[in-house]
Order: sequence, then structure tokens, then C-alpha cells
Amino acid sequence: MPWQEWSPMDLRMRFVTEWQIGCWTVTELCSDYRISRKTGYKWIERYAARGARGLHDQSRRPHRSPLATDPAVVAALVALRQRHPRWGARKLLAVAARHDQETAWPSRSTVCALLTARGLVVPRRRRDRRAPASPALAPITTMNGTWTTDFKGEFRTGDGVYCYPLTVRDGLSRFVLGCDALAGRTYDATRRRFERAFATYGLPERIRSDNGSPFASRGLARLSRLSVWWMRLGIVPERIALAHPEQNGSHEQFHSVLKAETARPPAANAAAQQRRFARFCVEYNYERPHEALHDAVPASCYQPSPRAGSQYSAK
Repeated sequence: MPWQEWSPMDLRMRFVTEWQIGCWTVTELCSDYRISRKTGYKWIERYAARGARGLHDQSRRPHRSPLATDPAVVAALVALRQRHPRWGARKLLAVAARHDQETAWPSRSTVCALLTARGLVVPRRRRDRRAPASPALAPITTMNGTWTTDFKGEFRTGDGVYCYPLTVRDGLSRFVLGCDALAGRTYDATRRRFERAFATYGLPERIRSDNGSPFASRGLARLSRLSVWWMRLGIVPERIALAHPEQNGSHEQFHSVLKAETARPPAANAAAQQRRFARFCVEYNYERPHEALHDAVPASCYQPSPRAGSQYSAK
């Protein structure tokens, strides 16, 4: 005759059934089943309340946790993330703490977990980051030592007209000096925007760009009319290596944020697109925390260049 096997559920049901018969006391049954009287009474009470379902194993998760994040704090962080869907936990905490210094805000890892649990974080595919074989680029160590510039890839606005965004930033403070919706990558239009930037913020020591038009050409030393003009103003044109946009990586990352915030979908026309750019630059310079600046905003770090550039305006 094979051995009879009893599951924990069978044993609990048998214990309760024998207790209901009334021939044995709880103490005697607990001794026979080798359980404590506390456990015995627990199974009896659960059976009385829920029947056989009460004898199943229950979750040991506590009904409440004193260390759980305050729902009001969670709601505030979720609302902030929904307004700025590309901001990470660190930026969200910096802005939240700036507006409410009394609240005990959770750690960065806790915010990451909260956002992930609510489907507000999309995992990004890792990229192969190889060290580029680059020419020597001057280190960015001073304000207005290096400005970075580039054209963000063109796109059509709602009226079907192409828009060519030209962006200029200070390399150290990340302050956006200009973001213009141009009708083309022409020398004249680009020069006018740089004249305006020079008049407002002074002259930098260097301007870093890629090798596209109008920053470079196929002529001697790849100098273009624009770069020759810069040199006459005492500005050193600095170009990254061909096919190595990562050498201007901070500016490229800025472009990805700009596109996501202002061009998906594009505005109805160039004027409306320019208004979007203007609003974005105000937020980027004065509200959005930047990790490279220890969560300060670019405007709190940037100072115009002492090299006056007003004499070059509108020439």
C-alpha cells in the first residue's frame, strides 16, 4: 500500500474538521499536529470567516508601510514628469525641491522606481561608445572660451516649407545663445544670426562646428566665408573630425531634446516654429536643471563675454 501524502491545505482542513467534531480540544489537536495553539486558533478563525478559502496561504506583504512614499509626493512628481516627459529623476527632484523646500523628497533611485512602475520611463538601447580618433580640440574650461553651433536636421513645417534650425550655445554653461528657424543654410542668414549673438553676448574665443556648410568648405584648409569672417574678428574656427558628431556630443544631445520638445509634430509655419523655439530656450536656460552644472540652470552660470561685439552688429 503506497504512502499517503498530505498537502498543507489538506492538513489544515483535516485539523478544522476534527475540531468541529468536538471530540478533542484545541490544545490536544495542536499537540497532535505539532503546531502552536496560536496557529491552531488562526486556522479556525480563518475558516469561520472565509471557509476553505481562508486556509490557503496568505500574502505576507504588510497592509501598510511606514516607509512608503507619501502619495501626495508621488502625485507631484508624476505630474511634473508628465509636463516634462524627457526629464529624468534628478531634474524632477531639483525642480520639485526648488519650488517646495519643506517637503522631504525621496531619493533619485526611488523616483526612478516610481516612474518605471507607472510606465513613465522607456528603457533606452545602449550604444557602442568607442573612443573617436579626433583632432586635438581645445578643452572647454572658461565661459565664452568655446561656443558650439550646428544646424539641426531640416524638417517641413505644417505648410510644407522646410525649416533649418540654427543653434548656438556656450560650451561651458550650456546657455543657449540662439535658436533660429532659418529658410536655408546660407551664409547671409547664418552671418546675420551670429552678428545678433555677438551684439548681445560679445565675442567668444572659439566656435566649434561640424564640417557642413556654411561652417566649412572644400577649399584651402576647408575655410568658408563664414569661418574667414570669424577669424577677422579674432575668433578661432574649430571643427570636429569628419563623421564624428560625438566630438560635439553635448550639442548633439541638446538637439535631440530640442527636436522632441518643439518639432514632434512641427508647428504650422516658420513663425509658429520660431515661437516654439523661443519658449523652449527660456525654459532650457532659466528652468531646466542641467546635470553637468550640478543641477543648476544655465542662466545662473552664464556671463556675457568681456570681448565686446556690439560694433559687429548689422554689418
